[in-house]
Amino acid sequence: MSGVAGANVWLFSYGTLQQDEVQLATFGRRLEGRADALPGYATSLLEIKDADVIATSGKTHHLLALPTGNPADEIAGVVFKITPEELAAADTYEVSDYKRVAVRLKSGLEAFVYVAA
Repeated sequence: MSGVAGANVWLFSYGTLQQDEVQLATFGRRLEGRADALPGYATSLLEIKDADVIATSGKTHHLLALPTGNPADEIAGVVFKITPEELAAADTYEVSDYKRVAVRLKSGLEAFVYVAA
């Protein structure tokens, strides 16, 4: 089965991808999302050195998800339905300290998220 509707993917954000200005710069539109959580992870702060990313987000430090191995730990965030092309744009936005992985969110949705590389 093919078609644009089935091609969408889920992207979980716990940080700057929730900001309107980052969404507009990265995807050319504001995303609609819903609250969800990423179990088994906690956040720390990462210093961003990429001037373009700092200019887009307005922040010199971004949250970075780290696996804890403890299912009781979780990171609150928002899950967005996006296209594969928008996922590629998100890959370009994220600095090399992050890697994209597939996870199961607290809601049961399978989504992509950027975590510590």
